[in-house]
Amino acid sequence: MSLLGTLTVLPRVVPVVAGALAVGGVAVAVLPARVRTRRALRRRWLACLPAAALFLGALSLGPLGAALLAVALGLVAVGAYARTTGLGRGEHTALAAAAVVLPAVAWAGPRAFGLPLFGLLFLAAVAPALFSGDRARSGERAARAVFAMLWIPVALTGLVMLQGTAVAVGVAVAFGELGGRCGGLLLSRLGGTLARPLAAHSPARTWGGVIGAGTAVAAALGAAGAFTEGMWVVVLCGVALGGLLGSAVTRGAGVEDAGARLPLLGGLLDRMGSLLLTLLLTMAVAL
Repeated sequence: MSLLGTLTVLPRVVPVVAGALAVGGVAVAVLPARVRTRRALRRRWLACLPAAALFLGALSLGPLGAALLAVALGLVAVGAYARTTGLGRGEHTALAAAAVVLPAVAWAGPRAFGLPLFGLLFLAAVAPALFSGDRARSGERAARAVFAMLWIPVALTGLVMLQGTAVAVGVAVAFGELGGRCGGLLLSRLGGTLARPLAAHSPARTWGGVIGAGTAVAAALGAAGAFTEGMWVVVLCGVALGGLLGSAVTRGAGVEDAGARLPLLGGLLDRMGSLLLTLLLTMAVAL
């Protein structure tokens, strides 16, 4: 799977994203007052405006902009993960350091990524818990830190290393999430398999949503000039499983809704789960 250039993808996706935001804005503006979710939909649309501008604007600056975006997202996501799962200060510090260092390494010398680096990352993740003196939870804390190291800082280096493919992936994930919600709401009404949840811990994600997500992902990848059967499968798997993974992390930590416990972060782990997993899968098949 060959990588795409940023300057090739951006001119194709910017009009599509702008058009989608415009249509979405009109749709939420004309919603009648009796629609119970009108206020939530408007807030979500307003949140999409700066998010789209930040994502596309940063990646338009090339590898340096992508690295800065990866650092910013990594620090916020690591903070949310540490507070949600109750990690100690040592693990939080190690993850935050990795969130800063890894994008810089990917920008300055991507050839440095290899088994020696991943060995160092593993040691950095487990050492704080192993030497914390916490007899009851040291193993659990070490496992959570290793998982977070792969899921957040390592995954976000894909924004730098995948070049223009990262733009296509990010847009396809956003469209896939939207298509999954719409497909879940519409197709689940038909009942049967389409209404069944993918996993018990996330009943809102149904097989009908997978169909909607698959359709939206295909359309987004086609608009970006990045559609191949392999890329479609990778992104769809990331969208379908990434959200489940984010929900599993928060619920495994005893938090029903990360956004309720961390209101300023707005459920970041749930919302970023699809992008993080998709970036990891794409790097696995493209690099």
